[in-house]
Amino acid sequence: MGTERNLFTDDPLHDFEPRDITLDGETRRVHVAGSGPAVIVMAEMPGISPHVARFARWVRDAGFTVYMPSLFGRDGAVPTAEDGVAVFRRACVSAEFRAFAGEGDGNGASPVTRWLRALARHAHGECGGPGVGAIGMCFTGNFALSMMLEPAMLAPVLSQPSLPFDRPDGLESPPAELAAVRARLEREDLTVLAYRFEGDPICTAQRFAAYAEALGERFRPRTLPDAAANTDVAPFFATHVPRPHSVVTQHLIDAAGQPTAAARDEILDFFAARLRP
Repeated sequence: MGTERNLFTDDPLHDFEPRDITLDGETRRVHVAGSGPAVIVMAEMPGISPHVARFARWVRDAGFTVYMPSLFGRDGAVPTAEDGVAVFRRACVSAEFRAFAGEGDGNGASPVTRWLRALARHAHGECGGPGVGAIGMCFTGNFALSMMLEPAMLAPVLSQPSLPFDRPDGLESPPAELAAVRARLEREDLTVLAYRFEGDPICTAQRFAAYAEALGERFRPRTLPDAAANTDVAPFFATHVPRPHSVVTQHLIDAAGQPTAAARDEILDFFAARLRP
């Protein structure tokens, strides 16, 4: 798969339809493109970069309707070192996200996931099919798992799930949520795909081990070698993310035989198997 766009200039997202979608009394901008069953693409920190939009286009071109919500940052912008840090700091203190262990009342993951579950219901109603897929990345990495509390969600993908930042072996979902998700996975014969780089200090091996313990064999982890990572990345990543981290965006090498390209293709096949049986 190739791309005709320059990933180091801002992406106007002209081939997406910007919609302001109100759910549960809250309105958010969502960029929509394509046709077929719905897949929700949730951007990594610090927002919908050209690399994230490229991944969303791959999903669209594979035969899905992409819903890409704006959760933080400036949509389409190349993540600079300075602006990226500012977005990160705002998100970490926002009531919508729980970036650190022990935040909130302990009764759920980041509060924004409630709106995202409503988006999954909305997208399923618009697009039909068996259900909806979703992928979260880094800051949003665990969100696709929390969205499994919505019956329409059938195909969750966790790409380098990074919260909570202060516990390498921590999981953003509380025990009751994890138990409910595991019961559903087993009841409906569903699985969770998850990806990380081997030496990633943000999404650690301890975190994947904790997911495996919580979800059992329904959790399907994939660990890629650091040597497989692209080194030509945007300024925010070059400055503040010195180790391979972003499996399907910044650190993906779009070439045949590359482990990151194979991971992308596996994700697209996973969506197809669950949403276009």
